[in-house]
Amino acid sequence: MQQQITRKIAHLNASPADDEPLQELVVEHFATAKLPTKWGECHIVAFKNNHDGKDHVAIVKGDVSGVEGVLCRIHSECLTGDVFGSLKCDCGPQLEHALKEINEAGQGIILYMRQEGRGIGLANKIKAYSLQDGGMDTVEANLHLGFDDDMRDYSIASEMLRIIGPESVVLMTNNPRKVEGLRRSGIPIDQRIPIKIAPNTFNKDYLNTKRDKSGHLL
Repeated sequence: MQQQITRKIAHLNASPADDEPLQELVVEHFATAKLPTKWGECHIVAFKNNHDGKDHVAIVKGDVSGVEGVLCRIHSECLTGDVFGSLKCDCGPQLEHALKEINEAGQGIILYMRQEGRGIGLANKIKAYSLQDGGMDTVEANLHLGFDDDMRDYSIASEMLRIIGPESVVLMTNNPRKVEGLRRSGIPIDQRIPIKIAPNTFNKDYLNTKRDKSGHLL
């Protein structure tokens, strides 16, 4: 797999001259390693880019290059939910669900994107949390801080998928903006599969806001 990906990105590795401004998004494969998990054996693939300066990764199960209908999830980093088990959102359970699904399918991709707080960053997300403690919903808090409802961009994710090489994907998401973002970037999507996570006392209002104000299909 390392050799396959390296061949695909060889043309991206040339650096521009120091005095030449970067005009186009360039996403490069950086490293690939085996990753045994409690959901099964995978590879973790690291990428670098000239757009946001962040290290994004993909979890890849099986040989997906040139394959149609590969199960795929684009998961935005959520430290509080993915790592600390926060009940204020459904991020952690969605990530675990996706990992379980690709393992059972024997094949799939999860793009783990460093877009904390829908793109506003960790510190601002915590600030938004504090506003929610005072009665705002997640959309109102983001707008109050001067951000859009959702600041995420899917161009880097699309380039990562092009490098990994599936012919088309089946996207696990409740968010139609992800579908639109990938399709605008030329990624073929055969189907959207919803991720159904039961609400709890702490995230019920959050999920209702995602449905009613952000257009998520819950």
